[in-house]
This record gives sequence, structure tokens and C-alpha cells, in this order.
Amino acid sequence: MRVKLPVGQEYARVRKLVDDNKLHTICESGNCPNMGECWGAGTATFMILGNVCTRSCTFCAVATGRPPEYDTAEPARVARAIQKMGVRHAVITSVNRDELADKGAEIWYQTVVKTKELSPATTIETLIPDVKGKWAALYRMIDAGQEVVSHNMETVQELYRRVRPQARYERSLEQIKLTREAGKRTKSGIMLGLGETDEQVYRAMDDLAAVGLHILTLGQYLQPTKMHIEVAEFVHPDKFAHFKEEGLKRGITYVESSPLVRSSYHAERHVNVPID
Repeated sequence: MRVKLPVGQEYARVRKLVDDNKLHTICESGNCPNMGECWGAGTATFMILGNVCTRSCTFCAVATGRPPEYDTAEPARVARAIQKMGVRHAVITSVNRDELADKGAEIWYQTVVKTKELSPATTIETLIPDVKGKWAALYRMIDAGQEVVSHNMETVQELYRRVRPQARYERSLEQIKLTREAGKRTKSGIMLGLGETDEQVYRAMDDLAAVGLHILTLGQYLQPTKMHIEVAEFVHPDKFAHFKEEGLKRGITYVESSPLVRSSYHAERHVNVPID
């Protein structure tokens, strides 16, 4: 697998905007292999609520620990940066903030609202964390006018304890179900190559189809450092193509599936996926 090096005038412009506005991006914090391509095209996935996560998922490169106090001015900074970049579709994600009573929901809400105020023509995808069953926080997060609401399952049920020790498979499914019932365009992602079997992937897709998922992304897990869980398998592109067909057969409206796919990769395509 080969990716573009992060170079060029547009890449430099995006980096300057991110640095000048003191913003975090999952592109950098998550060591995303597509950063050069996306930043070179003038897009970035912004990460709000700081860059320290309260979870210790074994696949993720984002720092884990006790986060500092969140910045109430962050929503306005993110909105200004998106306006200056002139992006047509913005993706916003965040770390988990389990220590907050509202799980960061108010900052989420204000970020989307302020972005829409400054850039009314910009569509928005929010990749939101697990709210640990605090459904009032979920509804606040998704009630700001974004077009796509994403919440990643990350892996199959059988690997949750090892890969996402502080998360619960059934709880994430319930979160997606409630989001769909609220009339939102729903999206989720699964990494392959962590040791899952084909049958386990099929069951995960069945479960996601059952809760009404609209959009599914499937990509190859890549170990960010030697401290993280190892890659169990490099999945062949033909198998990714097979899983795409299986997801569509199960009634998932749109499936993006290839080794370098990440949840925000080609996200601008997902805003037009029809919902009922």
C-alpha cells in the first residue's frame, strides 16, 4: 500500500490554518495514512474537546489520560477555520470525554451551530463518541443540523474486550439505532485485520443492518506504534470487495471498502446517500 507524501501548497495552507487557530485534527493525532491526499485537497477532519482521550483503546494513536479543562472558545475557532478553508463538506470528531457529565455534548452542539452560521452552504459529518448510554447527551450532539452522524463500531463483537475495553458492542449498536430513529443519516466503520473471522464480520454487518445503518466503511487496521495491538492479517483487496457486496446484500445503503479506507475518507460522497 502506498500513499502520497504530505507536500504541496494546499497541504501547507491547511497546516497553517490548523496551527494558527490552535486546532487538533484526527489526521495528525491518529497518524492517518490519507493525510497527504486529504490535506492536499484542502480538507481535514477536525478533532474537538482536546487531544487527550479518557479511553485506552488498543488500536488508537490518540493520547490517553486525564484531559485538561475544555476550551469554550473552541467551537468559534473551528467554525472560523472551516470558513477560511472554504470546504464544502466538513468532518468533525472528538476524543472521548467520559469525565464530563454531558460527555462534551454542548461543545459538540455549539461547534456545529457556529459552523453552520458562518458557512451555511457547508455540509457537516459528525463522528461522535460513545456516550455510555447517556441518551440526552446523544440527542444534544445530533440536534445541531449536521447532515451525517457517524459512530464507529471499530471491530467485531468478539474482539471488543481486547480492542475497545471501555466500550460495549451492544451499547454502540443502540446508539446508532437511536440516531437512525431520530431521522439522521447514520454511518459507522469497522477495521479489518485484527484477527476477526469472516463469519464475525458478517454478523457485525447483520447487526448494523438491523439497526438501520445507512453507510458502512471497512478499512485495513495499521498498527500506529509498537505499543498498540499488532496487525493479525493484511486483508487482500479482493476480500474487501467481497465484504462490500455482502454489506449491500444485507440492506446497508452505501459501503466503502478497501484497505486504505478510513471513516472520513471520501466523506463528501456520503452526505448524498438517500435516507428514508
